[in-house]
Amino acid sequence: MSGAARWLLRLFGWKVVYVPPPGPKAVVIVYPHTSNWDFPIGVLARATIRLPIRFAAKDSLFRWPFGALFRWLGGIPVDRSKRTGFTTQMVAEFERHERFYLAIAPEGTRRATSELKSGFYRLALAAQVPLACAFIDYAHREVGIRDYLALSGDESADLKQISGVYAGRRGRYPAQEGRIAFAAKSAPRGMI
Repeated sequence: MSGAARWLLRLFGWKVVYVPPPGPKAVVIVYPHTSNWDFPIGVLARATIRLPIRFAAKDSLFRWPFGALFRWLGGIPVDRSKRTGFTTQMVAEFERHERFYLAIAPEGTRRATSELKSGFYRLALAAQVPLACAFIDYAHREVGIRDYLALSGDESADLKQISGVYAGRRGRYPAQEGRIAFAAKSAPRGMI
Protein backbone atom coordinates (compact mmCIF):
# COMPACT_ATOMS: atom_id res chain seq x y z
CA MET A 1 0.00 0.00 0.00
CA SER A 2 2.83 2.38 0.90
CA GLY A 3 4.47 2.11 -2.54
CA ALA A 4 1.17 2.56 -4.37
CA ALA A 5 0.29 5.60 -2.25
CA ARG A 6 3.70 7.19 -2.87
CA TRP A 7 3.34 6.48 -6.61
CA LEU A 8 -0.10 8.12 -6.73
CA LEU A 9 1.11 11.21 -4.91
CA ARG A 10 4.08 11.53 -7.30
CA LEU A 11 1.78 11.02 -10.28
CA PHE A 12 -0.20 14.08 -9.18
CA GLY A 13 2.94 16.08 -8.46
CA TRP A 14 3.04 15.79 -4.65
CA LYS A 15 6.15 15.28 -2.53
CA VAL A 16 6.02 13.76 0.97
CA VAL A 17 8.03 15.56 3.68
CA TYR A 18 8.31 13.55 6.88
CA VAL A 19 10.04 13.87 10.22
CA PRO A 20 9.47 10.70 12.32
CA PRO A 21 7.79 11.18 15.72
CA PRO A 22 9.89 11.53 18.87
CA GLY A 23 7.63 9.12 20.73
CA PRO A 24 4.62 6.81 20.47
CA LYS A 25 1.91 9.48 20.89
CA ALA A 26 1.05 12.91 19.51
CA VAL A 27 -1.79 15.23 18.64
CA VAL A 28 -1.39 15.87 14.92
CA ILE A 29 -2.74 19.17 13.61
CA VAL A 30 -3.36 19.45 9.88
CA TYR A 31 -3.13 23.08 8.81
CA PRO A 32 -4.28 24.71 6.63
CA HIS A 33 -7.47 22.78 5.87
CA THR A 34 -9.41 24.52 3.10
CA SER A 35 -10.55 21.78 0.69
CA ASN A 36 -12.24 18.38 0.53
CA TRP A 37 -9.16 17.28 -1.45
CA ASP A 38 -7.14 17.49 1.78
CA PHE A 39 -8.62 14.19 2.96
CA PRO A 40 -7.56 11.88 0.09
CA ILE A 41 -4.15 13.57 -0.12
CA GLY A 42 -3.74 13.11 3.64
CA VAL A 43 -4.81 9.45 3.52
CA LEU A 44 -2.26 8.76 0.77
CA ALA A 45 0.46 10.56 2.74
CA ARG A 46 -0.42 8.58 5.88
CA ALA A 47 -0.10 5.33 3.93
CA THR A 48 3.23 6.49 2.51
CA ILE A 49 4.79 7.28 5.89
CA ARG A 50 3.17 4.26 7.57
CA LEU A 51 2.20 6.11 10.71
CA PRO A 52 -1.13 4.87 12.17
CA ILE A 53 -2.75 8.28 12.47
CA ARG A 54 -6.40 8.30 13.53
CA PHE A 55 -8.55 11.35 12.88
CA ALA A 56 -11.41 13.14 14.53
CA ALA A 57 -14.20 14.32 12.21
CA LYS A 58 -17.79 15.50 12.44
CA ASP A 59 -20.17 12.66 13.20
CA SER A 60 -22.29 13.24 10.10
CA LEU A 61 -19.46 11.75 8.01
CA PHE A 62 -19.89 8.44 9.81
CA ARG A 63 -23.44 7.82 8.66
CA TRP A 64 -24.47 5.58 5.79
CA PRO A 65 -23.15 5.14 3.10
CA PHE A 66 -19.57 6.10 4.07
CA GLY A 67 -19.55 5.53 7.84
CA ALA A 68 -17.91 2.10 7.72
CA LEU A 69 -15.22 3.38 5.33
CA PHE A 70 -14.35 6.36 7.58
CA ARG A 71 -14.15 4.09 10.64
CA TRP A 72 -11.92 1.64 8.71
CA LEU A 73 -9.67 4.56 7.78
CA GLY A 74 -9.24 5.38 11.47
CA GLY A 75 -11.95 7.96 11.99
CA ILE A 76 -13.40 8.87 15.36
CA PRO A 77 -16.81 10.62 15.14
CA VAL A 78 -17.28 13.89 17.03
CA ASP A 79 -20.65 15.53 17.70
CA ARG A 80 -19.82 19.20 17.17
CA SER A 81 -23.38 20.39 17.83
CA LYS A 82 -22.98 20.10 21.62
CA ARG A 83 -20.29 20.06 24.27
CA THR A 84 -19.54 16.37 24.72
CA GLY A 85 -16.30 16.31 26.69
CA PHE A 86 -14.20 15.62 23.60
CA THR A 87 -10.92 16.51 25.33
CA THR A 88 -11.67 14.20 28.27
CA GLN A 89 -12.66 11.35 25.93
CA MET A 90 -9.52 11.74 23.82
CA VAL A 91 -7.21 11.97 26.86
CA ALA A 92 -8.69 8.59 27.91
CA GLU A 93 -7.89 7.24 24.42
CA PHE A 94 -4.29 8.43 24.74
CA GLU A 95 -4.04 6.69 28.12
CA ARG A 96 -5.61 3.49 26.78
CA HIS A 97 -3.19 3.01 23.88
CA GLU A 98 0.55 2.44 23.92
CA ARG A 99 0.79 4.11 20.51
CA PHE A 100 -1.76 6.76 19.49
CA TYR A 101 -1.63 9.63 16.99
CA LEU A 102 -4.77 11.73 16.56
CA ALA A 103 -5.18 14.17 13.67
CA ILE A 104 -7.31 17.26 14.12
CA ALA A 105 -8.00 20.14 11.72
CA PRO A 106 -7.58 23.12 14.07
CA GLU A 107 -9.74 25.37 11.88
CA GLY A 108 -12.63 22.95 12.46
CA THR A 109 -13.94 23.36 8.91
CA ARG A 110 -12.90 23.84 5.30
CA ARG A 111 -14.75 27.16 5.12
CA ALA A 112 -13.14 30.50 5.90
CA THR A 113 -12.41 31.00 9.59
CA SER A 114 -10.90 33.92 11.46
CA GLU A 115 -8.85 31.84 13.89
CA LEU A 116 -8.20 28.32 15.16
CA LYS A 117 -10.29 26.33 17.59
CA SER A 118 -8.28 25.62 20.75
CA GLY A 119 -9.34 21.99 21.32
CA PHE A 120 -6.17 20.53 19.80
CA TYR A 121 -4.08 22.69 22.12
CA ARG A 122 -6.00 21.79 25.27
CA LEU A 123 -5.86 18.10 24.28
CA ALA A 124 -2.09 18.03 23.71
CA LEU A 125 -1.51 19.74 27.07
CA ALA A 126 -3.97 17.50 28.95
CA ALA A 127 -2.61 14.28 27.38
CA GLN A 128 0.97 15.53 27.87
CA VAL A 129 1.93 14.63 24.31
CA PRO A 130 3.77 16.59 21.62
CA LEU A 131 2.01 18.52 18.90
CA ALA A 132 2.82 17.16 15.43
CA CYS A 133 2.62 19.84 12.74
CA ALA A 134 1.21 18.25 9.59
CA PHE A 135 0.44 20.18 6.43
CA ILE A 136 -0.96 19.91 2.92
CA ASP A 137 0.79 22.72 1.08
CA TYR A 138 -0.72 23.33 -2.35
CA ALA A 139 1.72 26.15 -3.17
CA HIS A 140 4.71 23.79 -2.99
CA ARG A 141 2.81 20.53 -3.63
CA GLU A 142 4.16 19.08 -0.37
CA VAL A 143 2.38 17.03 2.26
CA GLY A 144 3.63 15.58 5.51
CA ILE A 145 4.75 16.25 9.05
CA ARG A 146 7.42 18.88 9.47
CA ASP A 147 7.93 19.22 13.21
CA TYR A 148 6.88 18.13 16.71
CA LEU A 149 6.45 20.77 19.39
CA ALA A 150 6.45 20.40 23.16
CA LEU A 151 3.82 22.88 24.28
CA SER A 152 4.59 25.04 27.31
CA GLY A 153 1.06 26.13 28.25
CA ASP A 154 1.94 29.73 27.41
CA GLU A 155 -0.58 30.24 24.59
CA SER A 156 1.10 33.28 23.12
CA ALA A 157 4.55 31.66 22.96
CA ASP A 158 3.17 28.34 21.72
CA LEU A 159 1.08 29.97 18.98
CA LYS A 160 4.13 31.94 17.87
CA GLN A 161 6.08 28.69 17.60
CA ILE A 162 3.24 26.99 15.67
CA SER A 163 3.00 30.00 13.36
CA GLY A 164 6.72 29.73 12.60
CA VAL A 165 6.38 26.09 11.58
CA TYR A 166 3.57 26.92 9.14
CA ALA A 167 5.10 30.08 7.66
CA GLY A 168 4.78 29.92 3.87
CA ARG A 169 2.45 26.90 3.82
CA ARG A 170 -0.76 27.47 1.83
CA GLY A 171 -4.00 25.57 1.52
CA ARG A 172 -5.85 25.04 -1.75
CA TYR A 173 -7.90 28.18 -1.01
CA PRO A 174 -5.60 30.56 0.93
CA ALA A 175 -8.38 33.10 1.52
CA GLN A 176 -10.15 30.50 3.71
CA GLU A 177 -7.21 29.87 6.05
CA GLY A 178 -7.73 30.80 9.67
CA ARG A 179 -4.96 32.84 11.23
CA ILE A 180 -2.88 31.02 13.83
CA ALA A 181 -4.55 32.51 16.90
CA PHE A 182 -7.35 31.60 19.29
CA ALA A 183 -10.53 33.59 19.72
CA ALA A 184 -10.35 36.12 22.54
CA LYS A 185 -11.78 34.70 25.73
CA SER A 186 -14.98 36.44 26.70
CA ALA A 187 -15.52 37.62 30.26
CA PRO A 188 -18.03 35.67 32.37
CA ARG A 189 -21.55 37.15 32.45
CA GLY A 190 -21.92 40.05 34.82
CA MET A 191 -18.21 40.89 34.62
CA ILE A 192 -16.76 43.89 32.80
